[in-house]
Amino acid sequence: MEIVRADSRSTRPGPTDWFTGEVELEGLFNSFDAERVQGANVRFGPGARTAWHTHPRGQTLIVTSGTGRVQRWGGPIEEIRAGDVVWFAPGEKHWHGAGPDAAMTHIAIQEVQDGKVVDWMEQVSDAQYGA
Repeated sequence: MEIVRADSRSTRPGPTDWFTGEVELEGLFNSFDAERVQGANVRFGPGARTAWHTHPRGQTLIVTSGTGRVQRWGGPIEEIRAGDVVWFAPGEKHWHGAGPDAAMTHIAIQEVQDGKVVDWMEQVSDAQYGA
């Protein structure tokens, strides 16, 4: 058994190639078995969001606080709130982030396939975010 105390984990800013706005990433359990499943706590400031992306084995989001938005390619923007769980199917192009006036935090969980968990694509434009 191994316990990683909350005060021992570090956070880092979300890379600007993958995120728009104020985003903070905190690795949760990818260090234990990086070849099987990875998870992170992701905090989005108001209006912050991911770029469009896919996951080879899908992704689960567990919203832990705030209000956010999610969208799959070609679909409507959906509002998400604390307690909601979102599943994106393998290869489904999507983005997620905070609402325009509220922060949002979620736990993101994704499985590894051939050493990869995500394929990043173009940024979500302000027009797409505001649609």
